[in-house]
Amino acid sequence: MPVLVASDLDRTLIYSSAALALTMPDARAPRLLCVEVHESKPLSFMTETAAGLLTELGDAAVFVPTTTRTRKQYQRISLPGPEPKYAICANGGHLLVDGVTDEAWHARVQSKLAAECAPLEEVRQYLADSADPAWVRKHRVAEDLFAYLVVERELLPEEWVKELAVWAENRGWTVSLQGRKIYAVPKPLTKSAAMREVAHRTGATLTLAAGDSLLDADLLLAADKGWRPGHGELADEAWTAPNITALPERGVLAGERILQEFLRAAHPTTHGTDFV
Repeated sequence: MPVLVASDLDRTLIYSSAALALTMPDARAPRLLCVEVHESKPLSFMTETAAGLLTELGDAAVFVPTTTRTRKQYQRISLPGPEPKYAICANGGHLLVDGVTDEAWHARVQSKLAAECAPLEEVRQYLADSADPAWVRKHRVAEDLFAYLVVERELLPEEWVKELAVWAENRGWTVSLQGRKIYAVPKPLTKSAAMREVAHRTGATLTLAAGDSLLDADLLLAADKGWRPGHGELADEAWTAPNITALPERGVLAGERILQEFLRAAHPTTHGTDFV
C-alpha cells in the first residue's frame, strides 16, 4: 500500500537566504539549488543533496507538498523530482489535483468555516484597526480564507501578538508568527484534514509529516510519524508528542535530515536504521 508524505515547505524543506543558517565555514557550506524565483530574484533554496533525496522520495511515496502559501505562491516553486499529483495549499483550504483546485473539497472547507468561526472580515478589520503602521509593512488576505501581516520583526511588540492570540482564540481563530509574517487562521482550516482526504483517496496506510510552525502541529499529530526541525515556533516552544521526533538540525541542513527520515521510514529495508 502507498506511503503518504505530507510536508510543509518553507523552513521545513525549502529556505530563504535569511533562513539557511549556514553556520559552517564558507568552504564547507553545502551546494544550494534555487527552487523559487520571484520578481526575477532567487528566493528559496534547498541543498543539492536534499534535491536528490526529494527526487528519490517522489519515486518511492506519494509526496504531498503541504503549505500555508496561496496557490499562486505555491506555483512559483519548482521542486525537483516527479510532479506531485496532490498539493495542499492555503493551510488546507485548497486541494490541488494535477495542479487544479478540487472545487468540491474547497466548498466543504468554506461550509465548515462559515459554521464554526467568526467571519474573515471581522478578523481583517481587527488587524487593520489594532496593528501599528510603524511596524506593519503589508496587510494581506489569502484566498479569501485567512489574513496575515508582513511586519518589521524587531519593532513588533510581543504583547500585541499575545493580545491578538487571545482575541482570535475567542472567535475560533489561531495566530502564528513565522519570520516576518503574522498569520490569523480559522481553527477549522487545517492541513491535517486535507492530508486525511488525500490518504483516503490514495489508500495510504502509513502517513509521514514534517513542519516547523504552530500551523503544522495538527498535521504532525495526525500523521503516523512526524518530524520537526531544531528551529521555528514548535522548537521554540519545545513542542513534542509521542509520534514526533525533534531533530537537532537547524536551517537548510534540517531539510536534508527530514528527507532522510522520510525515506528511512517509508522504506526501512532499503535505507536501514543507520541512514544519515
